Amino acid sequence: MKESMRFCLATAAIFIALSLSEGYAASNDADASTPQQVFDSMRESFKPDKARGVHARYQWELSGPNGGEWWIDVNDGTYKMGKGKIDNPSVTFITSDNDWVAMSNGKLKGTWAYMTGRLKVRGSQAIARKLDEIFP
Repeated sequence: MKESMRFCLATAAIFIALSLSEGYAASNDADASTPQQVFDSMRESFKPDKARGVHARYQWELSGPNGGEWWIDVNDGTYKMGKGKIDNPSVTFITSDNDWVAMSNGKLKGTWAYMTGRLKVRGSQAIARKLDEIFP
C-alpha cells in the first residue's frame, strides 16, 4: 500500500510541475527574463471565472540573484499578488530564479525540474494544479 501511495503522490507532483512549465509564457510575445516579469505576465492572464469558488494561497521561494519571495492569494474570483511571504500558504514552490523563468518560458520542463530536485512543491497538489487554470 505504501509503495502505491508513493507512486500516486510522485505522479501527481509530476503533473503539477508539467502544468507549471507550460502555462505562463504562452501568452507573452517575448520571453520573461526575470521572476518579476513572469509574475507581471501572470497578472495579464488571470481568468476570474476559473477562480470562482477557489480559496488558495500560493508562495514562491526563489533563490539566486533575481530571487526572492512572491505570493498570490486567490479568493473566489479575485486575486492579490505581491512580494514577500504570505501567511499559511496552500502551496509553496521552491526553485531558483533562473529555473522558474525557464519553466515559465517553456525552456525547462517542469517534470525534469521536479525529478532532478530543481523544483520542490509543498502543500496541496490539487490547489497547485488549479494555478495553471487560473493563470493560463
